Formats: sequence, C-alpha cells, structure tokens
Amino acid sequence: MRQSGFVDAVDGLGRSDHLCWAFDTHDEFRTLAARFLADGLAAGQQVVYLAESAGAAELDGFGGFAAARASGAARVQDLSIYDRSLLAEPRAQVRAYAQATEQALAAGYTGLRVAADATPLVRTPADRSAFARYEHLVDVYMTRHPFAAMCGYHRGRLDPAAIAELACMHPLARSSSAPLRLFASDQPGIDMVLAGEVDLAGHALLRTALEHADAAPAGGEISVDARHLTFIDHRGLMRLAEHVQARGGTAVLHTARGATRLLTELLDLPQLRVSAS
Repeated sequence: MRQSGFVDAVDGLGRSDHLCWAFDTHDEFRTLAARFLADGLAAGQQVVYLAESAGAAELDGFGGFAAARASGAARVQDLSIYDRSLLAEPRAQVRAYAQATEQALAAGYTGLRVAADATPLVRTPADRSAFARYEHLVDVYMTRHPFAAMCGYHRGRLDPAAIAELACMHPLARSSSAPLRLFASDQPGIDMVLAGEVDLAGHALLRTALEHADAAPAGGEISVDARHLTFIDHRGLMRLAEHVQARGGTAVLHTARGATRLLTELLDLPQLRVSAS
C-alpha cells in the first residue's frame, strides 16, 4: 500500500510513493533528493536526478552516488526528458516514464525512482495546468507499477497558489504546501482519494484539482475515498457533486465520519451518496 499524508521528511518512502516537496534553495532540494534516491538504491531501484542544467557529477558528493552512477544504477539528467511538446499531451510523458520503468526492470532493477526539480516547467498558468494534469496521470500509473517520484517546486520562484495547485495532486506533501490533496487510489473500486481540509479557502483549489484529475464515471459512478478528509463544508460537497454530475455520473463518498454522512443527508444531493467503510 502506498503512503499518503502530510510529511516533514523524505525518508523511508516505498517503491510507488509520490511526494511533492516545496523547497527554498537548490542546495536544500539536492540534499533531500539525494536522501530520497539513496532509499531507492538501497531497495534495488534505478534512480534518476533531474534538474535544470544539472551536471553529471551533481550528486557525487553524497555517499555511494559516484559508484552508483558508474554502474548505471544512478543517472543525472537535465530537464530535457520533459519534452515541452509532450506536455500538450500529458499521457505521452507518462508513457515515457512507463518505458523507462520497464527498461529498469529488464535491466534487473526493482523499479525506477526519480527526483526532479520541475520548477522551470511550470512558470506559466498554462504550463502548470498541463503539468498538474500530468501529475495526476503519472500518479495513476504509480498505483500499479514500481515507479516512485519526488517532485520539487521552488518557493522563491512560484507563488503559494501555484505550489498548492501542484502539491494537491500528490499523495504526500509538506503540510505548508496545500490544505487538501486529491490523488489516485491503489485500492480496487476506488477512483480517487480526497484528503485534508476543504473549507471556504479551499473551494477554488478543489475545483481546479477535480478538473486536473478529470475522472470519468465508470458504470455511472466516481468512487471517492474520503476517510482521510478532516473537514469539508457544504459548498465543498456541492462542488464535488456538481463536478461529477457534469460528467454524467454520481459521486460515491466512502467515509467513516458521521458528520460528513449527516451533512450529505441534510443537503439531500441526489448526485452524491455516502458509503460507510
């Protein structure tokens, strides 16, 4: 099972975990990325460090990386792996990582792990929207394959709203990055997970996250795991219901919280039903 939640460390993550890390300096990200990737090497994964204008020896100062790079277990690349034309069709970038994961497995590794400073790829609203869509699609891929990623965004170059738009598409993120998260589920029969807090300040972020996830109803329903949702107000529930209704479906909210069940009953939204789990 993949990990999810708000975190303050990059260590101990599994082979399919997906982390967003908002950072303040390049050295901070490089140091934490090296720790994240070191866990991958210890687990037998092939690891890749990606950053703008990254030099081949960028991580050689960290224990074991020079040897891992010499053996092919570790690689350092610049951001050219993200073909700008591919971001117009985010599924193409997911296919590129899927192919890289398959190649790592064929070479005898247990999977692929990537740490990327993606800040230069998301500087415009259009780029962020495309990349957030990609973040969700690659997250779906991770639920079924041994691919893990740490996505870094520079807080000095992106405003808090921009970082929140990206961070909320990850199962794991720093608590200061976004109040809520909407991400893919690795549980059968669950389309997505909604976690964190949806209050007045989070309505716009929820709307944007739902648009980026763009889930299609399967059998007329979109199943949402809300067991880690700490708060949602009536407008947040209505936003969710309206989004699913616009796609011709019904939202099924899986929750163990009596207050949420009571609120949905009081609202009497026909396009939203609650399933206790």
